Amino acid sequence: MSIKNYLSAEPLHEILKYSKFKRFSKDYVAFTGAPKKHPYDKEKLILITDPFSSHTNFFEFKIDDIEQVDDLPQIVAESGDSIKMVRIWVKKGSLGVRYEPFVVEDTLNILKDTAFFSNKRETE
Repeated sequence: MSIKNYLSAEPLHEILKYSKFKRFSKDYVAFTGAPKKHPYDKEKLILITDPFSSHTNFFEFKIDDIEQVDDLPQIVAESGDSIKMVRIWVKKGSLGVRYEPFVVEDTLNILKDTAFFSNKRETE
């Protein structure tokens, strides 16, 4: 059979769109990040939202509240280190914990150091 006969033998079919997002978005919420084992509770998962950023959040979920995990492309740091990224679908109404690291400082001292709260004027 020639290539022309092969290409014209079968009719072309439209590609059907299938989106699992519509199915999950009714009862679940998607979170994206790097998954890590919980340090002391094997029934929980830690999700790091932006692992190479200087400002990141950590989410903690029960594994039983996660319906599905979708693999996403890995991200790579300038150093060449790579981290696996996933999208997890967490059941609406379940309890999650968000951790946000910060530097402990005396807020009043920081505010006094800014020009806005300083007694000195910038024009002087």
